[in-house]
Amino acid sequence: MTVRQTTERPASELDTRLISAVTGAPPPGAGAGALRATLAFTWRALLKIKHVPEQLLDATLFPIMFTLMFTYVFGGAMIGSPEAYLRYALPGILAQTVVFITMYTAVTLNTDIERGSFDRFRSQPVWRPAPLVGALLGDTLRYGVASAFVLGISILIGYRAPGGLAGVAGAITLLVVFCSALSWLWLIVGLTVRTPAAVMGASTMILFPLTFVSSAFAPPETMPAWVREFVAVNPVTLLVEAARGLLDGVPDAGDVTRVLAVSGAMTVVFAPIALWFYNRRT
Repeated sequence: MTVRQTTERPASELDTRLISAVTGAPPPGAGAGALRATLAFTWRALLKIKHVPEQLLDATLFPIMFTLMFTYVFGGAMIGSPEAYLRYALPGILAQTVVFITMYTAVTLNTDIERGSFDRFRSQPVWRPAPLVGALLGDTLRYGVASAFVLGISILIGYRAPGGLAGVAGAITLLVVFCSALSWLWLIVGLTVRTPAAVMGASTMILFPLTFVSSAFAPPETMPAWVREFVAVNPVTLLVEAARGLLDGVPDAGDVTRVLAVSGAMTVVFAPIALWFYNRRT
C-alpha cells in the first residue's frame, strides 16, 4: 500500500496569485522597471492627446495666431517692416509659445490628483517617479509640435533662417531642454495647489512678466534703466538671445552655455522638491 503525499503552496502565495488573476495586476516583485514604467506613462500622455485633440490647440492654433499678430501688428512700429521684425522676434515667439505650454504638465498632474488617478498609480509596483517623468517626456512632443508650427507659418510668410537647418535644430533643442527643466517648477505648483484653474492662474502670473519683460519682442536699449536690469538677469532673455544667435547663424557659445547651466540648475533644485511633494502627496 502506498501513501499518496501531497504538497500545498503556502496560503500567502495562493492569495497573491489569486488576487493577481482577478485584478490583472502583476504580483509583488514583478513590476515594471524604471525605463519600462516611464515609457508606459509617456505613452499615456500621448494617448490623452489622441483622445482629447483639443489639448493641441495651444501648440498649433495659438502659435500661428501669435506669429501673425506680432509680425503684422507690431512689426512696422517696432523696427520698420514686418519682415525685419519677424527675424528679430521669431526667437521670442518660439520661446514664449513653448514656455507657456510648460504649465500644462502641472495642470494635467493636478487633474489626475483631483480625479484620484494617483491612488491607482500608487498601488502599482512601478518605479515611483515614473508618472512624473513620463508626463514630462510626453510633453516634449508638444514642445516640438508648437515649435514646428511657429517655424512653418514663419517660413510661409517669408522667414528664412540664416543659420540653416543646423541653427534651427540647435535652437529647438535648446528650447526643449530649457522648458523641460522649467516644467519641474510647475510640477511643484501642481502638487501644492488645489485645482487646475489655480495652477494656470499661478503659472500665468509668473510667465507673463518673464516672457514680456525680456528681449523677446523689443530691444532692451529702448527700455528704462531699471527695466533693463531685470531683463539682463531674466532667464528667458538668456534663452531668447541664445536661440536668436543660433537662428541667425552667429551662435554665442557663452549664451548657449549659460542656458544649459540655468537648465541644469533648475533641474537640480526643482526636481528633488517636486519628487518630495509627490511622495508626500501620494
